[in-house]
Amino acid sequence: MAYIGNTPADKFQTLQKQSFTTSATDTYTLSYAVTNPQDLALFINNVRQNPNDAYTVSNTTLTLSSAITSSDTMYAVFLGRAVETIAPATGSVTNTMLAGSIANSKLANSSITLNGSAVSLGGSATVGGTNTPAFKGRKTTDQSLTHGATAKVLYETEDLDTDSAFASSRFTVPSGQAGKYFFSWSFDIIQTSNDLKAFNTYLYKNGSSVHETVWNSNNDSNKFRRISTSQSNIIDASVSDYFEIYMYFESTNSGGGTLLQANKANFFTGFKLIGA
Repeated sequence: MAYIGNTPADKFQTLQKQSFTTSATDTYTLSYAVTNPQDLALFINNVRQNPNDAYTVSNTTLTLSSAITSSDTMYAVFLGRAVETIAPATGSVTNTMLAGSIANSKLANSSITLNGSAVSLGGSATVGGTNTPAFKGRKTTDQSLTHGATAKVLYETEDLDTDSAFASSRFTVPSGQAGKYFFSWSFDIIQTSNDLKAFNTYLYKNGSSVHETVWNSNNDSNKFRRISTSQSNIIDASVSDYFEIYMYFESTNSGGGTLLQANKANFFTGFKLIGA
């Protein structure tokens, strides 16, 4: 049958509940008048009581068969009093009742925090932050090396430097960025006039080696004119610590002509690890 006028709003039905502040007594006042004990479900310490035997009612007076104490809990559900409302009762909506999506404006908070980073609901964000500071320097000029000497490797070009912390072929940990850092470095070495006999590569921290790689040919017949290698490590770093790459080399007959070539194979890179 059609309605005349506006369609009535949907109604939700719920039973009224009353919680009591207990004490050493057997008489309590009800929020609503009750004429029959069967119209009231009474629970003491979460155990339902038997009407008439455990309690009686008269209008708004609830009388227990024996007194309880202040340490007991007691509540009543008015079975004969159902209340209709436009909105469902507080706490009655569960996850399984929800369908579709919920607008951000209907949520109590418009953002949440994951691993220290704020994420806006309904928007885009990088969870957990980024691996910064990060840098990468590479060689764009050939660098000659001297037999029997240790030299700092020079990186003339920056491909990446998020915090302006890489300068003069040195990375310095910026303020507030202490933590664990991943470093990687790679070499392409060519000997133009004599064979390579030995070389060491170093990661320096504050002027001292914290990682060393040694290549040494003990067999004169096993020499090379060119070799490529790469290394990496994870290092604890405090603010203002600085990192550089060094190399030591020897050639046969104490000859020169060893070059770090100006190509993308010669680089030094690193970044701070998240959550480490």
